Amino acid sequence: MKNFEERLEKLENLGESIRKTDIPLEDSLKAFEEGIKLARSLEKDLEKIESRIEILLNSPDAKLQESPELDLFNGAD
Repeated sequence: MKNFEERLEKLENLGESIRKTDIPLEDSLKAFEEGIKLARSLEKDLEKIESRIEILLNSPDAKLQESPELDLFNGAD
């Protein structure tokens, strides 16, 4: 299947074609159905990407790269 950006562009084009008033209703319906399928597949891809980002952010390596908190104002003078 096409990459994410190509499918997103296709979805945008379908949306534009649906808004046109000079195309038959049947063609609009077909474009709408295709758009729904594309939107669902894009949503699944985004969920996968989001999961990967969460894993990367919560990995031990990511936690080591965070700057340590300094206890400058602990009140014990």
